[in-house]
Amino acid sequence: MQNDLHKEIELLQQLSDGDSAAIKSIYKQHYKSIVGWILKNGGDEQDAADICQEAVVILYEKSKNEDFRLTCKVNTYLYAVTKNLWYKRSQQERPVYSGSDDELEETIVSNYEEDINAHKERELYYDQLESALEQLGQPCSSLLRSFYYDNKSMQDIAAEHGYTNADNAKTQKYKCLSRLKKLFYGTKVK
Repeated sequence: MQNDLHKEIELLQQLSDGDSAAIKSIYKQHYKSIVGWILKNGGDEQDAADICQEAVVILYEKSKNEDFRLTCKVNTYLYAVTKNLWYKRSQQERPVYSGSDDELEETIVSNYEEDINAHKERELYYDQLESALEQLGQPCSSLLRSFYYDNKSMQDIAAEHGYTNADNAKTQKYKCLSRLKKLFYGTKVK
């Protein structure tokens, strides 16, 4: 987790230096999730491309400011910026709000904070899952990663991990998953 934070700080530094590889890396890591969110919320591919570009530009401009300190992961920040940009754009296209500007601003700030908090909770959940996977050890960790992260078939996993057939690999996956659940719920922060 500490290593991830260091990588993100380094990525922001490269971004503020105008490193094109950093920009490409950010697009590569986050473009699909931004597009997916925009498409799920009534946008099209062009909207998604525009919003993604605007969000990355905002992150770039913020990274140039010496006072800017990222208090969450880049993904969380881009997600919140994306939602706010999309909300703002859809309000401009379909103005339906009849309250005061102050009320609207309060609503936007409140929604932004809720989004950040929800994303932080999700990040905590994934960090705890990662921690439990590390505690699980081998071969369970790599077997579960192959199945759930890499979407490999049980046949491929059996061959890769030296099981005699897919059924044996499936049985081992079940045992590993049971152990992971015990570890995960034992490490969960309350």
